[in-house]
Amino acid sequence: MDGYPEDVRGTARWALAETAEGRARVCPLDERGRPAGPVCEEESAPAAVRARPQVGRWVWRATAAVYPRLLAAGLRVPRCYDVETAEALLLGHEALAGHPRSLPAAWARLHRLPEPPDPPPASQGTDPQPSLFEAGPPPLPDGVDPLEALLEVYAAQLARTAGAGHPDRMRLLLAGESAGTLVAAEMSRAGVPWRADVHRELLDELLGERYPGGGLPRRLVELAGEVSRAFGPDVRVRPEVPAEVLQAFARAGVRLSSTRAWELERVDHPAVAPLLRFKKLYRLHTAHGWTWLRSWVRDGRFRAEYVPGGAPSGRWTTNGGGALQIPRVVRRAVVADPGRRLVVADAAQLEPRILAAVSGDRGLMAAASTGRDLYTALSERAFSGDRAQAKLALLGAVYGQTSGDGLRYLAALRKRFPAAVAYVDEAARAGEEGRLVRTHLGRTSPPAGPQGADGGPGDADGGPQRAAGAGDRARGRFTRNFVVQGSAADWAVLMLAALRRRLLGSAAELVFFQHDEVIVHCPAEEAERVSEAVRAAGAQAAHAMFGATPVDFAFSVGVMECYADAKGAGEEAAPVR
Repeated sequence: MDGYPEDVRGTARWALAETAEGRARVCPLDERGRPAGPVCEEESAPAAVRARPQVGRWVWRATAAVYPRLLAAGLRVPRCYDVETAEALLLGHEALAGHPRSLPAAWARLHRLPEPPDPPPASQGTDPQPSLFEAGPPPLPDGVDPLEALLEVYAAQLARTAGAGHPDRMRLLLAGESAGTLVAAEMSRAGVPWRADVHRELLDELLGERYPGGGLPRRLVELAGEVSRAFGPDVRVRPEVPAEVLQAFARAGVRLSSTRAWELERVDHPAVAPLLRFKKLYRLHTAHGWTWLRSWVRDGRFRAEYVPGGAPSGRWTTNGGGALQIPRVVRRAVVADPGRRLVVADAAQLEPRILAAVSGDRGLMAAASTGRDLYTALSERAFSGDRAQAKLALLGAVYGQTSGDGLRYLAALRKRFPAAVAYVDEAARAGEEGRLVRTHLGRTSPPAGPQGADGGPGDADGGPQRAAGAGDRARGRFTRNFVVQGSAADWAVLMLAALRRRLLGSAAELVFFQHDEVIVHCPAEEAERVSEAVRAAGAQAAHAMFGATPVDFAFSVGVMECYADAKGAGEEAAPVR
């Protein structure tokens, strides 16, 4: 548990590039990214890695293209440098976000040639098998040696990193993101332990039996009938069709702008209660029902394809499967194998603690350093002990609450913690003016405009840019959140890298990661040591990122057999509405 096994503790750095025929060309590198020895050719990437256990870091085009085959061959590497991941981050830092990130595109830019476009994103459907017709990565031009192109781009990236505003921070970010690509591939291969029989039982319990022909299950049919009868004896409403629901309420004299739960809850009408129950169960049926189970669970494992940094803020996404939105009720199916346990760790109140560290606000850092609940400590300093007010004020500062109680409480927060509020205020001002903002390590916000992603009203992982005129203020709320949420994503990949190093060589496996939560599947006798490894990884990430900060980034860690036994995670992950 103290790091790497003996045979992979080397510090050597090697480059690996694959030819069109599938052979591997490799060579050692110096610290400038230049060849430090002869080029060797092997029959495959696994053969090249297996023959060189002393290599401490592999430099390659893209982890997703190489590492799954290494894992299939029983090989793991201690570290890597993912050139295409690094290219995306460097392009963003250089205000060139939206340009293709592939190795051929980066090589073309160096030679002032037309840049081949990146392939479109992978399908987000429910089929875990890739389509035969999905576009692959662009090739290098004929006659260009893949290893020479890799070395040329890598050396240029090292030079660009050295020229960044905070090169040490950027190097740390690139290392963390590259480590994240290894974790993603390993988690996809390991899979989350999943009891299909338990899943089927809960579906039968909550949804009832299914009818022939693929229609709605019994409980949803019953609820749909209750909704219809609430509007009148001769009314038929399909609750899964929002337009029909809105029309039915309008005929009843109730005007609604949407069928969102928070809006329905304000309405006094007999259709509301069964409609809310229907919506909840319908979501379970469509997102994690029998079709999902058949598509995604094989051999006792749910294996998602994770996309590190897939969201604008740097948070991870997945290609299908909904791995990052597992409902609490479905977690009953996540059960450790016999003789093993799940170590579930949640970095409580991560984003407010990140704000304390990145802003350097002494008062907020003191509140975040007590080892107690942050909002309770905050309330004692500025809100007469009212925890709810303290929470609303702090989250309002992060997410841009501009009305109601949040605005009133924000004034008190600004008075007591001026540096913290000024930090996010400046990020919002920069966004409103069309400027870029950066996280603590240098991750850069998408630009305004057609290629940017301005996000929603208070969430750095919102959708694409709104229509012109939706406003500079909307972008300001996006950038206000980005500098905090993005810095939290920076901390998370450093934590993952540190935890992976502490687990490598043991029987413990990282099987799940979501923003501020990790799950490790390990032998029961290893659970306590894994718990300590998680805590140590969080502290190591904080020190690497902020130095000797007083802010406590402690994990809440639990050891259990079933994921449903874990307390709720990600309390501050959703934006204030």
